[in-house]
Amino acid sequence: MKADTLEIGAAYVRVSTDDQTELSPDAQIRVIRDTARQEGFIIPEDFIFMEKKGISGRKAENRPEFQRMIAVAKSQSPSPFKRLYLWKFSRFARNQEESIFYKGILRKKCNVEIKSVSEPVAEGMFGRLIETIIEWFDEYYSINLSGEVLRGMSEKALRNGYQLSPCLGYKAVGGGNPYVIDEREYSMVEFIFRYYHEGHDLTAVARECNRRGYRTKRGNPFERRTIDRILRNHFYMGIVEWNGIQFKGTHEIRPSVTDLFQGNLTRLTQEFRPIKRREISSCQHWLSGILVCGTCGASLSVNRSNDPKKRPDFFQCWKYAKGYHTGSCSIAVHKAETAVLKSLQRVLDTGDVEFEYIRPANKIRSEEQAAIDAALSRLDMKERRIRDAYENGIDSLLEYQANKERLRAERESLNQEFQNLISQESDASPALQKAEIMESIRSAYNLISNPDITYEIKGVALRSIVKKIIYYRGENRMEFHYYV
Repeated sequence: MKADTLEIGAAYVRVSTDDQTELSPDAQIRVIRDTARQEGFIIPEDFIFMEKKGISGRKAENRPEFQRMIAVAKSQSPSPFKRLYLWKFSRFARNQEESIFYKGILRKKCNVEIKSVSEPVAEGMFGRLIETIIEWFDEYYSINLSGEVLRGMSEKALRNGYQLSPCLGYKAVGGGNPYVIDEREYSMVEFIFRYYHEGHDLTAVARECNRRGYRTKRGNPFERRTIDRILRNHFYMGIVEWNGIQFKGTHEIRPSVTDLFQGNLTRLTQEFRPIKRREISSCQHWLSGILVCGTCGASLSVNRSNDPKKRPDFFQCWKYAKGYHTGSCSIAVHKAETAVLKSLQRVLDTGDVEFEYIRPANKIRSEEQAAIDAALSRLDMKERRIRDAYENGIDSLLEYQANKERLRAERESLNQEFQNLISQESDASPALQKAEIMESIRSAYNLISNPDITYEIKGVALRSIVKKIIYYRGENRMEFHYYV
């Protein structure tokens, strides 16, 4: 057959990392080209779409060559290649939903035939049925593979193989061999065990680690629970644990840690559950969640004192309590309560408050606005999808522009409906707005100042007028953010 009578074809190649019997990429291309030539097709170099080794077939969006192949097929009409050759149908996709979607694009929109050289099927509806059955088996194999991998890892663990992520102080060497000590990291581990053994609590240890510039295995600051996990990790005693399987490892352990391990563990066990620990979250104070730290912006949590005469109840930044930052941000509960009540009283006395008036919403109108908001959110999602389709080369520039223009028109229509709803509401006079706001503040003040009202009701009342209260301990100053 002469070269000028050959049709143009394409090849998509992806090597499975879990199939040991599969041909190499070059061998696959050779077989595909031989088959194509026998059937009257030639495959140019530009139309060989080969994924890099290790690319998973689970999701098409993660395969750049696959996306490029779809883009080339859609780049002109008719498609620049007439037939797409595969080594196996599973190379195209191992997710049947994606397989049906992308094959539909190639076959119906681009008039491209799809053929597997190692799994030949007949033409017509019967052939499509066989192809679908093959895809079902491929998807089942992909799902079942994860279970097989887990069983293989379990068997490796039973044979004393190392496969878990190395903890702080160790690094992997590969091949299931024992981990070796990372001297820089292990010195941090030694410090943690020693500092806790000297009597410091978990928070103090985390805070000191952060002060020294230490970081976790992932480069994050230390916190209380990170220290707890390190002190409880039996790997430092030579015990390897993986998915319920435990064995005595052969990695190096050192007396600087092992001599302190059991004593630290005993102390941790004794201190693990304080007698007065709360089992469930509840409103501990009406300022909970509103009072925040001026250093880091975290909430100040209330702490109850065992002896109010020596030290009253106080608020403390929870990040400081966990060791995230060194500067304490605490204030006595009675001082915080007094400051809030004084602030509310000053506003009531002077009427000096800045506000943005939000008129109570009509229920029917609110439902209409919610429907418009939902439609606008769906438009945002559609816009992201068409942009992704264009960036991945699935849609052409003309298709992208047409879709974008259609969505723009829909957005303008929805925005116009929204403006019409707003214009139907008459604004209250400034005097009426101010009166309603002051009444809200007065109601909240009356509830908060009443000692017979529960914390839950006081908290709801305060949240109706105050967004947050920032406490700057260094300046002994509170900053109130009101809203109504």
